[in-house]
Amino acid sequence: MAIILEDEAPIHGDVLETILSHVPLVDLVPSSCVSKSWNRAVTSSLKCFNKPKPWLIIHTQCTRSPYDISVHGYDPRSNVWVKISQPSIKYVSALRSSHSNLLYMLSPSKLSFSHDAMNLTWHHVDAPRVWRTDPIVGYVGGSIVIAGGTCDFEDDPLAVEIYNNETNTWETCESMPAILKDSAASTWLSIATTGDKLVVAEKFTGVTYCFDPKTKNWSGPYELRPDPRIFHSIIGLANNRLILIGMIGDSENVAGVKIWKVNTENFECEELGEMPAALIQKVKSETYGVSSISVCLAGDYAYMSKSSEMAEEIVGCEFKNDGGLRWWSMKNEAAGDVNRSQRVVFSCFVVGLGDLQRAMLSENRKFTVKL
Repeated sequence: MAIILEDEAPIHGDVLETILSHVPLVDLVPSSCVSKSWNRAVTSSLKCFNKPKPWLIIHTQCTRSPYDISVHGYDPRSNVWVKISQPSIKYVSALRSSHSNLLYMLSPSKLSFSHDAMNLTWHHVDAPRVWRTDPIVGYVGGSIVIAGGTCDFEDDPLAVEIYNNETNTWETCESMPAILKDSAASTWLSIATTGDKLVVAEKFTGVTYCFDPKTKNWSGPYELRPDPRIFHSIIGLANNRLILIGMIGDSENVAGVKIWKVNTENFECEELGEMPAALIQKVKSETYGVSSISVCLAGDYAYMSKSSEMAEEIVGCEFKNDGGLRWWSMKNEAAGDVNRSQRVVFSCFVVGLGDLQRAMLSENRKFTVKL
């Protein structure tokens, strides 16, 4: 494989692949289509020099008709922000996200959800039998599970339903544990999916339960409080590992933000590291302190930001192979395009070349690198 320029020596082999390793992932899509040799060079470069990494994707939805959604993605492989222009999503209700990689919209008549990397496919099903305003929603074991968050007039505030893909109907499951009665809503609960289980943890107490969609039953409780000074915590999944992120101290005086790896067999926690003090200020709200933060995880990456307002900066954390953590922060390029009348939703996906190829071929999506 070679690039031959007039009066210049050809560029080939490792030299070409090294050059391609500095090219943004979105620009490698057309490069891979030039020829078979170029395709091999792109593939080898991504495999050996600079692998694809999880993107942070920020969706901003207008709260007024026509409820347009704009999308920005941060690619840590190339350290660039990408503006994603796409066809409008058929409006159902307010856009929301769950366990980092599920987007959904719930109305009294319909549930729409998407769980692929570029959200190319949206599934539309009938709404659950129980009307809910702030439920937890999880995609686990190929099924949608929805729990809690019911309206006041419903009989069971802990109601759980699972969508049966074969019969296209909702099935009633064992209700959430009674101890969660006063916190059975996504506002107060953090969730993660481990492949075959839905893990649900109270953000302020660490009380944790697991739901098995096969048996439709709950197990627990477990306690996720490896440090008694934790006042708020979030759980998520990173490379098939359950991760606990806990804030130490109180909302007025945050002493630290720590990360633990959780053993899903016995729920024992192993500390991985702590956020540098200088970065804590970047997730601190000037209005609300650090009462809570937004967290998205995928692959070996976690992204954290203020949860009460659109953050000007976002803190990133990479889980290293040696067990350590690499911390950094970056400017949020999406912040300048958001106003108070818009809803902000975060998601996180491992985005590969194939995902971008399918997206560019689908419904005229356009990717623009922001310089």
